[in-house]
Amino acid sequence: MTETIPPLDYPDAARIPAALAGPTSSLAGLRVLVTGLGVSGFPAAVHLAERGAAVTVVDGDAERDEREREQILSVFDVDIRRGAEHAAALPQPAGGGAFDLVVTSPGWRPDSPVLAGARAAGIPVIGEVELAWRVRGANDARWLVVTGTNGKTTTTSMLAAMLRAGGLRARACGNIGDPLLEAVLDPELDVLAIELSSFQLHWELSMGAHAAVVLNLADDHLDWHGGADAYRADKGRAYHGVERACVYNVDDPATRALVEAADVVPGARAVGFTLGTPGPGEFGLVGELLVDRAFIPARYSAAAEIAETADVAAAVGAAEAGPHHLADALAAAALARSVGVEPLAVREGLRAHAPGAHRSTLVAEEGGVSWIDDSKATNPHAAAAALAAHDSVVWIAGGLLKGADVSGLVAQAADRLRAVVLIGADRSALRAALAAHAPEVPVAEVEPQAGAGAGLPAERRGADIAAAAVARASDLARPGDAVVLAPAAASMDQFLSYATRGELFAEAVRARIAPEP
Repeated sequence: MTETIPPLDYPDAARIPAALAGPTSSLAGLRVLVTGLGVSGFPAAVHLAERGAAVTVVDGDAERDEREREQILSVFDVDIRRGAEHAAALPQPAGGGAFDLVVTSPGWRPDSPVLAGARAAGIPVIGEVELAWRVRGANDARWLVVTGTNGKTTTTSMLAAMLRAGGLRARACGNIGDPLLEAVLDPELDVLAIELSSFQLHWELSMGAHAAVVLNLADDHLDWHGGADAYRADKGRAYHGVERACVYNVDDPATRALVEAADVVPGARAVGFTLGTPGPGEFGLVGELLVDRAFIPARYSAAAEIAETADVAAAVGAAEAGPHHLADALAAAALARSVGVEPLAVREGLRAHAPGAHRSTLVAEEGGVSWIDDSKATNPHAAAAALAAHDSVVWIAGGLLKGADVSGLVAQAADRLRAVVLIGADRSALRAALAAHAPEVPVAEVEPQAGAGAGLPAERRGADIAAAAVARASDLARPGDAVVLAPAAASMDQFLSYATRGELFAEAVRARIAPEP
């Protein structure tokens, strides 16, 4: 990035149209630019156009098949402009003049020409979180917000399961499940379990969640945010305006610092979670028990059992719960208890929880070797947790590092590495870290092949990379090893998404172990 962009602290934020408040007021005469035609941009464009706004959508990708969405938007006379040329500068509405508002999708960097141009012109820019908060109207569903560098999806899905076990009408939404704007317009819900990324929080202004947690903090997406301080500040926005509880990680003091800096509603409490024995006002572990010493009357002298570690293992589909699984469960429990979910329902929710895909998923076992898909480990912090679950690892790693430092990860994992298979367009940082901290560990590299995947659908892009990585890992693995795909990097250099990367890895594993006749 060429500059560090503060999160919405520019004066023109006050110009956000007041008419947005509530889901039904007319937006006639309002000219709105929506960036992106994807998961968040599409529902935003539909909602705004339904209320009478003159909506223009720009999307730099003209190749992706969006015919169905385009057809729906055409019913509302939305002006759709696709192609790189439409993302090169701030456009004008079809009738001339200037836009009154920009609603941006999380994938658009703040320093992109469109958004930077809007800021320079004094046009307010908001994201889907701010839009949803303003249009929620009479919907009084409580917002429980989950963010952090790692563990967001697992924590949010555990939370939703606990809420439902407690008899509440709840939905997981935001960065997983349903788009936040769709969920907030559902009058039948009691609680929203909302996963938010730092991208989504960057454009948030006025949200006041019932309770929120920042699970942990490690350097990630520094290229997008412009540095570690800006990244952490955006994560901390989850705590601003909290009404009931700011849940933080006792074992990660940076999260407590964000709570201390937050401007919250008087009476809101700080509630910690720890993998150690909890003090008053905290959740933690006592032997094999998960306990609550925050939301019970006698918290200074007693603790309430809410689950066992075996319940957490079952929730994530593992033989034994890892430290990161336990931390996620404790954070989810704290949020669930903040809305009155009983301890027994916390346990029942964990037992009913279905683990997400591409998160420490066992693909196959053959010849004493386990094959693990943790493609969701898109940064070093997540990869460290994935590797720590195994004693001897053949590690498949690499991709887009997003400015993150991998030297600490490699130093931490060095003594458990049998071998490493590097993928990704840029493998230099991982290669250097391995040479410095694990010089005796064999390293194989999968070179990208020019023209490979040409003519194939996007979801097949990278199949050759996955197959080659599995072949090299198979040659290096020994009985007792786990071959772990935990790339510590984003996937878009060679794959459509982290999910596609995991699916193609699993496909290649099965083809090698049990090929079809």
